[in-house]
Amino acid sequence: MVNSISILGCTGSIGRQTAAVAAHTGIRVAALTANRKIDLLEQQARRFRPDFVAVYDEAAAKQFQIAVADTDIRVGSGLEGLIEAAAMDGVDCVVTAVSGAVGLKPTLAAIDAKKRIALANKETLVCAGELVMARAKEKGAEIVPVDSEHSAIFQCLMGRGAGELHKILLTGSGGPFRGKKREELEDVTPEQAVAHPNWSMGAKISVDSSTLMNKGLEFVEAMHLFGVKPGDITVVIHPQSVIHSMVELVDGTVIAQLGVPDMGLPIQLALTYPDRMPSMFEHLDFWRLRDLSFSEPDLENFPCLRLAMDCARRGGTAPCVMSAANEVAVHKFLRRELGYNRIYDAAAAAVEAVGVSAASDLETILAADEAARAFVRENF
Repeated sequence: MVNSISILGCTGSIGRQTAAVAAHTGIRVAALTANRKIDLLEQQARRFRPDFVAVYDEAAAKQFQIAVADTDIRVGSGLEGLIEAAAMDGVDCVVTAVSGAVGLKPTLAAIDAKKRIALANKETLVCAGELVMARAKEKGAEIVPVDSEHSAIFQCLMGRGAGELHKILLTGSGGPFRGKKREELEDVTPEQAVAHPNWSMGAKISVDSSTLMNKGLEFVEAMHLFGVKPGDITVVIHPQSVIHSMVELVDGTVIAQLGVPDMGLPIQLALTYPDRMPSMFEHLDFWRLRDLSFSEPDLENFPCLRLAMDCARRGGTAPCVMSAANEVAVHKFLRRELGYNRIYDAAAAAVEAVGVSAASDLETILAADEAARAFVRENF
């Protein structure tokens, strides 16, 4: 169990839940970072009294500094502030709960400082998985997944030998539009897309879950986290979200991790691992379960998952370009500047237009990321 943490992205869904887990477990919050929500950030800062707070937006950082002038909290800003929070002395674990590729450099800084990384930022591994995992191995930094699916796989593989795994069975609910045809989704609104049937999440990840892009990003993540190839992962649609993922071993045994659909559980495990402690969350009630059902993903009507799997097979910068393009497209959709089905169109077009190169270094990866973003901004 860690003693102190930095929460990168403390005002988002995962960040707020991490703060609640820290309060429940007695883990000290040494640093907080946010983008612009300074009212909530001030509440958190006054509650936890961290040593350092970074606000990514420069103007908001100045406002926040004025708001906490009566405290001894140090205030930083911009990407440099996030990096400082990630690499702070006295911090055992960095919870990367920021959204988007902005989490990449702070995560690498935390790895270089040999922190435990409680990884909730998908884009870090989607964009630079080989680089990040190699750096973590070189520095001896520990990466513990926070995503419910990857946490489930992590738990199922505890104590398993390297040669025991045959296949990862990555589950997903199918989102709020499961069973719909693509033409029926043409007029989907942001309000409909963020209304996930099982999970409480931020707007961007909720939209990704509805298009199944989120499952595609998790597919790429799982490859890097667990050192497997695309053919070693099967996506299974499981609408009840009770089984969070499974592993099939070489002898045909399948091991599953079950629990209520609450992100607080994998967050707490990431902070207390290798120990467990009582949680404040509801326990699974088997007598209330009506059924557990499974089906194949619908790749025709939800082509974002197919695109992500194709990019995983292509490798190099393909997943990075896809993820960056999708991020811009989703934000355009949330601002009602782009239709729902055009999210896939934008991501797919960017992959073809920007092209794919070897993801050999950070500069190449960041250049591919920016090229994809620029393409979607200019063409969609």
